[in-house]
Amino acid sequence: MNKTITAKPKLYQRILYPLLEFVKAESFSGILLMFVTIIAIAWANSPWADTYEKVWNTPFTLALGDYGLTKAAILWINDGLMAIFFFVVGLEIKRETMVGELSSIRSAAFPVTAALGGMVVPAGIFVLLNLNSDGLSGWGIPMATDIAFALGILMLLGPRIPLSLKLFLIAYAIVDDIGAVLVIALFYTSEVNFQSLWIGFLLFGLLLAGNALKMRNIWIYVLVGIIMWVAFLKSGVHATVAGILLAITIPGRSKITEEEFVSSTGNIVEELQVSHWAVKEDPDLEVNSEAYQGAVYTIEENCEEALSPMHRLEHALHPIVAYAIMPIFALANAGIFINADLVGGLSASLPIGIILGLVLGKPLGILLFAWLASATGIAAKPKAFNWMQLLAVGLLGGVGFTMSIFIANLAFANSALLPLSKLAILCASVVAGIAAYLILRFSAPKPTVE
Repeated sequence: MNKTITAKPKLYQRILYPLLEFVKAESFSGILLMFVTIIAIAWANSPWADTYEKVWNTPFTLALGDYGLTKAAILWINDGLMAIFFFVVGLEIKRETMVGELSSIRSAAFPVTAALGGMVVPAGIFVLLNLNSDGLSGWGIPMATDIAFALGILMLLGPRIPLSLKLFLIAYAIVDDIGAVLVIALFYTSEVNFQSLWIGFLLFGLLLAGNALKMRNIWIYVLVGIIMWVAFLKSGVHATVAGILLAITIPGRSKITEEEFVSSTGNIVEELQVSHWAVKEDPDLEVNSEAYQGAVYTIEENCEEALSPMHRLEHALHPIVAYAIMPIFALANAGIFINADLVGGLSASLPIGIILGLVLGKPLGILLFAWLASATGIAAKPKAFNWMQLLAVGLLGGVGFTMSIFIANLAFANSALLPLSKLAILCASVVAGIAAYLILRFSAPKPTVE
């Protein structure tokens, strides 16, 4: 009997499957974040508001013998759990640069140029409005994009949104993340303990060497990464930077090639089929259970070797980040007590700079730089979406939320400006999200039903 085997294109296997999984997780995470944010604000303004502060300021200690770390719960979240968040961001960045939208200069030029505009213009607007003020240190707040919220809004529009537009959003949001990490590392660092810093970079170098020597044991990377996180935590450079650096060291290539995997696994399956049909034809034959189990374990080992440590870690951690870490961060950080004084403060230069930076600076910067890239021939706009849709997706960049709040925590820690900046971020994110949804709703063609 002849069998026809239809092989899917490598591009489809290596890019589209991870992309669809990524979009699905991020989209539902964005919707979950909306509900968690509402819960956090309701809790902080309820009769039980005092418990909100108490819960997140409860100290926790992790100790090993005479060595230990004691931090408030909110610091474990912002310094610890968010390091895992940045680690997964780093894995996504690495994947995109290897096989995704950022893997070639041609495909990366358009979203990268747009993302640069989406960082420079909002920061410029903020700085112009806050020169010589106490809020100037928050200039990095309107640069950020919350990809989970943005994809969550896109998901509400269903098939109206072309895949290429989602790809563009993901690509420029990832470039945004790179910019945010650099801003955090370079400009939001307290006094530096160089001894701890050099220890952190030494461990980073050792992991890079391990990668070069084809070391593939994930647990070694994880254990050394934890020590590297502690070193960065003690250095004064924000500990989440360790997550990005650890992601860079994770091997991104599989141990065996696609051809080796197909050949080896195919041979084993063929042998199992021969054995199976032999027993079917002659019931007196006994099934060799040990050989069967050995074959299954060999296939399992082949599957593990066919996936790189980078892909396995991203696959395992992405749901944890999307459905646990980000909602916990939102619950711990979005709860602000809203009163007349705080609302009245929205007319000050700090919140105005944040709101205008996110709502106007983001889309204008993205649209302007994208148009310049297209007009000068640096990059070409995909034909699947129009400039109005690109403007709307630029507005989605104004949904800063998670990353903006994270940077606000660094800029205004223990400052009265922190609640005001968070309220401005929430207001800007709501306005940008609604405006983007409406533009996409009425500018996108209706899906045809066959």
